[in-house]
Amino acid sequence: MIVTTTDVIQGAVIESYLGIVTAEVVYGSNFIRDFFASIRDVIGGRTASYERLFEEGQQKAIEELKQRAQRLGADAVIGIEFDTGTINVDQSGVLLLITATGTAVKMR
Repeated sequence: MIVTTTDVIQGAVIESYLGIVTAEVVYGSNFIRDFFASIRDVIGGRTASYERLFEEGQQKAIEELKQRAQRLGADAVIGIEFDTGTINVDQSGVLLLITATGTAVKMR
């Protein structure tokens, strides 16, 4: 299955638009990762553990998009966009949310 952020696939003809597909990936807080990230906030620099988490979350969201699009009979998902956010659980924790949205299409 083709997945792309573009709204067209070069050389392909879209036969039908099957609908919007979305996928959500939610990660819980991790004390060790959060602790080291807070140190990075103070001294500066990139937080590799969170970068890996976002990369993993985006890949899982793409896989979920593919599965949902296949259930609709799609050959591809176009126009994929990612969004991130947090969900406050209580005073001591948040959940990290990664959402992917695209359009499932059938090609000729």
